[in-house]
Order: sequence, then structure tokens, then C-alpha cells
Amino acid sequence: MKKEEIREMTTADLVERLEQMEKDYLQMRINHAVTPLDNTAKITADRRTIARVKTELRRRELNNN
Repeated sequence: MKKEEIREMTTADLVERLEQMEKDYLQMRINHAVTPLDNTAKITADRRTIARVKTELRRRELNNN
């Protein structure tokens, strides 16, 4: 997910998407601990995407105050 796509989403959508992404990320890490993944770069990419979403949510929070 690119920065532009994240900025276009509503805050409610971002919160919902963030919850789902965090669940998927945790499950992926658990699966990777048991059986190594084919593409381990996806773990890093997902972690960074989660950080982007959290950053956008925080930016919106600060701009509203």
C-alpha cells in the first residue's frame, strides 16, 4: 500500500485496516517460526506498511487538535 492510497482512506477505514493488518502480521510471524516462509521480505514490507498507517493516523490526530 502506497502513501497516497493511505492518505485517501478515511480514518475509520484506516483503523479497521490496521487491525486486520496487525492480525495478519502476527499470524505470519507465528507461521514463519514454525515453517519458514518462501518470501521473508513480506514480513518486513508488512511491518513497514503498518508503520505507515500508524503514522498517518497519528498525523490526523495531531492535525485535528
